[in-house]
Amino acid sequence: MLTISTEPARQPDVIALLEAGDAFALSLYPAENYYGLEVDELEKPGVTLFVARDAAAVVGTAALVERGDGTAELKRMFVAPEARGLGVGGALLTAVERLAAASGVRLLQLETGVPQLAAIALYEKSGFTHIPQFGQYVGDPTSVCMEKQLTD
Repeated sequence: MLTISTEPARQPDVIALLEAGDAFALSLYPAENYYGLEVDELEKPGVTLFVARDAAAVVGTAALVERGDGTAELKRMFVAPEARGLGVGGALLTAVERLAAASGVRLLQLETGVPQLAAIALYEKSGFTHIPQFGQYVGDPTSVCMEKQLTD
C-alpha cells in the first residue's frame, strides 16, 4: 500500500533516498548541470517535501518550492528504481499539485533533463507543456523546462 505525506527531510530513510536520487542524477549529468536541493534547503520556509512510502520503505520524494508570487517549482522528484512503473511518480505529482493549488499556486514549473525520457513522458501525460528555459537553467543544454497551470 502506497502512502504519500509531507514529512521532514532530516530522517535517515528519506536522506538515503535523496542521496540515491543525487547519485542517479550525477550518473546522467556533470555536477555543474545538477540542480538538486540539499537537505537544509528542503527545510526552508515555503518548501514542502512529499514522501512516498510502501509497506517496506521510502520509495519516492518530491518537493514543492513556493516562490510567494502564485508560482512554484517542483524539485527533487525521484522514485526508487524498484518502485518505478508502479504509479509512485504520478501519485507524488498529484499530491504536489493538490497542495500547490490549495496554497494559491497557479503556475507550477519544473526542470528535468534531456536523458530523462520517462520523467518527461510523465509530466506531459500530466498536462505539463514545454517552455523556454527559466532561471538558473537558461543556457544549460541538458535542461528541459515545463509548466502547468493549476486550478482549485
